[in-house]
Amino acid sequence: MYHQPVLKNRRTLLERAEKFISEIYFTDCNLRGRLYGDTCPLESISSSLSQQRIPFLEAVKQNFEPYQVGDTFGPTWWTCWFKVSLRIPDSWRGKQVHLRWESDGEAMVWRDEQPVQGLSKEGEKTSYVLTECLEDEEPHSISLYVELACNGLFGAGQGSMIAAPDPDRKYSVQKAELVVFKQEVRELLTDLEMLVDVVKLLGEGEQRGYQALFTANEMVNLCEPTNPSSFPAARSLAQKFFSQRNGESQHIVHAMGHCHIDSAWLWPYEETIRKCARSWVTVIRLMEKNPHMVFTCSQAQQFDWVKSWYPGLFSQIQHFVKKGQFIPVGGTWVEMDGNLPSGESMVRQFLEGQRFFKQEFGNYCREFWLPDTFGYSAQLPQLMQGSGITRFLTQKLSWNLVNTFPHNTFFWEGLDGSQVLTHFPPGNSYEMKGKVEDLVNTVKNNKDKGRANHSAALFGFGDGGGGPTQLMLDRLDRVQDTDGLPRVQMSSPDRLFSELEADSSLLCTWTGELFLELHNGTYTTQAQIKLGNRQCETLLHDIEVASSLALCLDKTFQYPSQQLQILWRQLLLNQFHDVIPGTCIEMVVEDALRYYQDIHTTGTRLLRVSCEALLSKGATTQTGNTDSSVAVLNTLPWERTEVLPLTGGAPEHLALVTVPSLAVVSVCDATATKPLVSVKVQADGTVLMENGILHAVVNKDGGLASLYLVKTNREAISHGCSGNQFVVFDDVPLYWDAWDVMDYHLQTRKPVVEVVRPVQVASPGGLRGSVTFTLRISDKSTITQEIILDAMCPYVRFNTQVEWLESHKFLKVEFPVRVRSPNATYEIQFGHLQRPTHRNTSWDWARFEVWGHKWADLSEHGFGVSLLNDSKYGYSVYQNTLTLSLLRAPKAPDANADMGSHQFTYAVMPHTGTFQEASVIQWAYNLNNPLRLMDHAPGFHTASRSAFSVSAAAVILETIKQAEDRKDALVVRLYESHGSSATAYLTSCFPITEAWHCDLLERVDPSRPAPITASGISISFNPFQIVSLLLYLK
Repeated sequence: MYHQPVLKNRRTLLERAEKFISEIYFTDCNLRGRLYGDTCPLESISSSLSQQRIPFLEAVKQNFEPYQVGDTFGPTWWTCWFKVSLRIPDSWRGKQVHLRWESDGEAMVWRDEQPVQGLSKEGEKTSYVLTECLEDEEPHSISLYVELACNGLFGAGQGSMIAAPDPDRKYSVQKAELVVFKQEVRELLTDLEMLVDVVKLLGEGEQRGYQALFTANEMVNLCEPTNPSSFPAARSLAQKFFSQRNGESQHIVHAMGHCHIDSAWLWPYEETIRKCARSWVTVIRLMEKNPHMVFTCSQAQQFDWVKSWYPGLFSQIQHFVKKGQFIPVGGTWVEMDGNLPSGESMVRQFLEGQRFFKQEFGNYCREFWLPDTFGYSAQLPQLMQGSGITRFLTQKLSWNLVNTFPHNTFFWEGLDGSQVLTHFPPGNSYEMKGKVEDLVNTVKNNKDKGRANHSAALFGFGDGGGGPTQLMLDRLDRVQDTDGLPRVQMSSPDRLFSELEADSSLLCTWTGELFLELHNGTYTTQAQIKLGNRQCETLLHDIEVASSLALCLDKTFQYPSQQLQILWRQLLLNQFHDVIPGTCIEMVVEDALRYYQDIHTTGTRLLRVSCEALLSKGATTQTGNTDSSVAVLNTLPWERTEVLPLTGGAPEHLALVTVPSLAVVSVCDATATKPLVSVKVQADGTVLMENGILHAVVNKDGGLASLYLVKTNREAISHGCSGNQFVVFDDVPLYWDAWDVMDYHLQTRKPVVEVVRPVQVASPGGLRGSVTFTLRISDKSTITQEIILDAMCPYVRFNTQVEWLESHKFLKVEFPVRVRSPNATYEIQFGHLQRPTHRNTSWDWARFEVWGHKWADLSEHGFGVSLLNDSKYGYSVYQNTLTLSLLRAPKAPDANADMGSHQFTYAVMPHTGTFQEASVIQWAYNLNNPLRLMDHAPGFHTASRSAFSVSAAAVILETIKQAEDRKDALVVRLYESHGSSATAYLTSCFPITEAWHCDLLERVDPSRPAPITASGISISFNPFQIVSLLLYLK
């Protein structure tokens, strides 16, 4: 009897199997070449080109011209609509028939006026199933439309993915035909592909890998590609292998369909709407065919877009949400940046997101889902907890450039001690493909082996959309419980986290921020977006304060809740993690700046309306001559005495104004009786500026030669150095241009020294003194600055204008100070944290560029210096030098990023004691929230009393707004800002009948009334705790 020889060469057997399923080699005789059977041309295909993204019902009315496959159309960002008529041959009865469509762009198939399938070569979706098994009674003649966007999954980068888009690119359809699809070939190909991958991934040291090798080889022996009757015997060998089970201790992989869609990135917002529809309608088709499939999907904004643009698809999504297959996750309006939005903005991300999910799908999300952002604030755990979320999933820290994060499953403890169960999928991806490699990496990379035996595997094309495919599902189905691989189950986030929670006793805890050691340039790139964000956050805060006070004064006042929701949602959209970081194409930047302008225009009108209501309903006291007075609104919760320019005069008229907390007062156009600020040119050409608090000497080049704290005779500037020293660095990263600034840029420091116009006095003193000067950065770029010192102000302010036309340069400003401390302090959302000023360890070195909000401080015992700003987020404090990052000049993905004129303000504030004792936090708020001047209104009456005030300096009243669901109630949000335990009393001049603690979603805790005493509402705080109260008005 003849026996086949037993082959021992692993390489030849492996390559034999690979070639048998190859798309490139031997397709004339291998199995892959038999995937498609007979083909049939379409009856007709015609096209209509549109510059705009138009709705279906408008598109079908356009003029369609005959189209030949291969003809080009475009350019980038246009849309080509195709009208397709086809007839399936009667002879194909009993066969699976596809429309095979291969084109350059992203396509959507429309049938019976509804979207039915997304198509994309990059997303491995190149066919639309017309019928699984053609029957006589089925329609054979069909008309379809194909909407083809002239862009790919990743936009249209010229030369590389992240390059600026090629505006002139042309597109074409390469294939448009009917084809018989051989399902039995696909099944066998998938079997062999998985076996080949097992061989390669398990390697030569694993017996199981050799079993897979010999199984695959025997299958090739048995399989005759031209004879389908040989397939069952080959498939039975594969099924035998896959059905050999694991032991009970094997790691369990929770597979979930996923489709990360950036709300804007290398494509504009409007294209994202279509990406959502293309991706999600494809998911719906997969769910119809695979009832066990589960798909997770975040970002309420994207659901809202689909609801508006594709209501039929949205109804289908709601149906599958009820079935538990289509699972909304995340709880936020968009997947926002984790560093730059303010604390209140982050609250609104959760408030708007969670309320949308509850309203549309009946449930709040229990998981925060943020797989792809550039760092995670230490306040996020508290914000999650306050929004009904106790679980968190991300994976971005796997991108760390220097240090490997030590956990995959752990408890993350935030600034206030709040904890959330956190999971980083060990496969280090949110767009797996269901391959053996994904499963093996999930087990191999798990850093919590022995502590956690469950992990997530998110499968589906992502970033630019696309989502899961049938092939991915088929791969995972084969290896649900296969010896040598982890067990795989189609699962949900709730099931995964429930399993992790049930066995969490050995999990470790990570305390503090999750700092991404990469993409540090995002704190600075696209300065206009950063400025727009900060200004709009401030404006919305002020509108809510003024409108709330107007409502308290007059119950008939119409609080602009709907308009405010629209403005907030625009702002929240721009906080998406590729927009506010500045890592998007120029079209997105233009959209974002237009949204900021819309917020400014509408918001300014709303603020004016609320201020007019305040003036008309105010108390009966006023100061000065009402015919010449103006009103001033203080939207912050402490009394402020500031120099204010009054309207209607030239040159500028100044007044020293004192305004109680959250109050409106009228002031006369009056000047101080004696000069409080003096500005004098000294014999050596330097300028001395004094206001009784500070004594500053400015060099001819604008450098700060001396900054002296008068009260304590303490010099702040380091000996032999200058403060306000502008420096430029070469800024050429390894790849991610708009994202990254690398550590080696620090070796290219060049001071800006060329003086165009030396320091000269602009204002000699009185209530305000100032000097101006101009420096040349290069032959293309200049800095013009006004250094200002106001009466009774503890900081020197630098109003700065930069004409910036550089390429791959980084502009910063340095303040070397006489302070020694191993740590610097940075403001973050609702608090602050410390980071090292040394580079002892790799973890310290990796933080050579860090983020903060309105201020940073470097203090030793008894003395410190703070750096304040109105629109910047990038900092570096090394040893004794405070550095603020000002402007970058990357060229991808926006070739014109940051080019042009920039205006911004920063300030330096030396202080005695701690920054808390010196009220640095409050002064930074003052810099960012200017007193609001109201229009002249002869005869108006204003109240000089505080609408609200807080007894403890450590506690900041951040927000006052109308409650979401009660027009007769306000929500106030306070936080402890010093890092101390505190008890505070909130007082108000308005009658409050009840006060209740509520969460960030404004759900009242019935067990926690806030006691109203003679001293006010009593509130206790832990360090950095956020407290929200619901106040019922009489």
